[in-house]
Amino acid sequence: MLNRAVAIAACMLLPAAAFAKDKKPTLPAYVLAAQSITVIIDPQAGVSIDEPQANQIAQKDVEAALMNWGRFEVRMVAGGGADLIVVVRKGHGRLVKPTISDPRQNDKLGSITPIDGGVGIGGQQGHPPPSSPVQSPDQTPAPQVEVGATQDTFLVYRGDVDDPLNGAPAWRYTASDALQSPSVPAVDKFRKAIADAEKAAAKTP
Repeated sequence: MLNRAVAIAACMLLPAAAFAKDKKPTLPAYVLAAQSITVIIDPQAGVSIDEPQANQIAQKDVEAALMNWGRFEVRMVAGGGADLIVVVRKGHGRLVKPTISDPRQNDKLGSITPIDGGVGIGGQQGHPPPSSPVQSPDQTPAPQVEVGATQDTFLVYRGDVDDPLNGAPAWRYTASDALQSPSVPAVDKFRKAIADAEKAAAKTP
């Protein structure tokens, strides 16, 4: 009798579980209200020996895609008071890969401005300010092994809070070639997520 009761209860919960699975997650209101954004490389990401500029190229490609989108003011310096922080990391395609840790990846080498048919890159000097969320007391490159970073990642965090990367991301996208130029699928997915959230918000009385 007890087993039958448990089975009936499980059957009653199935439709609710299916609905919850099919329901699209909504974005926090602060994402929809955000006006500025900055893009940084994951502080835990290492420098690939085979492609040492992979993360920085992905960072520039994401910045360019965001600027071409035009919704946000894209700020080139991490920690500059942006409403949102995008954290990118280029996947290695391998479960285990030796890399070199180097927090200086987030030192800006240039700025990006949109131009007809693409973007232009200009020079920018200096390092991220002391308030940067990517500052690390140890700036010395060192060998390390990365495990499980097989795909590209694109994480969106709230920027106007203390220690912004310490909390859960407001939105995330992980896929092979998610940061690949010129399409940069992660930015396109983020744009669609915002559009869906705005439509849902407009229907709410």
